[in-house]
Amino acid sequence: MSHFVRLMKKKDLRGAGYWVLLDPDKLALKKIKQYVIQALEAEVDCFLIGGSLLHTTEFDTFVAEVKKHADNTPVILFPGAVNQISPSADAILFLSLISGREAQHLIGSQVLAAPLIHRLKMETIATAYMLINCGKPTSAQIISGTIPLPCDKPEIVVAHALAAQYLGFRLIYLEGGSGADHSVPVNIIRAVTGAVSIPVIVGGGIRSAQDAAEKVRAGASFIVTGNILENNSDGNLLKSISNAVHSLR
Repeated sequence: MSHFVRLMKKKDLRGAGYWVLLDPDKLALKKIKQYVIQALEAEVDCFLIGGSLLHTTEFDTFVAEVKKHADNTPVILFPGAVNQISPSADAILFLSLISGREAQHLIGSQVLAAPLIHRLKMETIATAYMLINCGKPTSAQIISGTIPLPCDKPEIVVAHALAAQYLGFRLIYLEGGSGADHSVPVNIIRAVTGAVSIPVIVGGGIRSAQDAAEKVRAGASFIVTGNILENNSDGNLLKSISNAVHSLR
């Protein structure tokens, strides 16, 4: 069974899935074990690994350490660039930044990565990545050199989502960006999930269990949180968000 199918089955069982994003530049290697154990105790459904930038020279070591402690929970790459590929991962979100018009992030990087992924025989999950304007400029916006889709024009976001579905993507990722002023608005999520039949991931700017639950009620299949958890050592926030996401089962 593929990891994609496993995640979908778990989503169906729990009502929605809760994924956590680990950035190798922001989480020290020595803290990985504690973090992963807390996440497993909170019943997190998946570990994503990646970031807009990559300063560390120990990316593969980071991925391997997460995998070492992740038990049977999938470890999936969420790459910001071609250099964020590791054989230690279970799968990779094969992203195309369809909210932009910059060719490198639409298809160029994917062409460069494809031969390596093929040699590694890694599972790929074709994912349409869409940046949504959620306040201040984010790292993803700056690094990609693209303009986010306006959060007050749901019809534009829906048109992109429909195009992704017709092109055969398996997932849509609505991203507010790391450190966004606010998360992707509920009306955008509701409009997209009402128009497409493929699962929708929502991440960026989600800082509370209440916010996460609202996204699920609006139709999100998977919720992703990242930098708000990196300095939270007691695991309570992990548990509260996980419980909120899974409470609608």
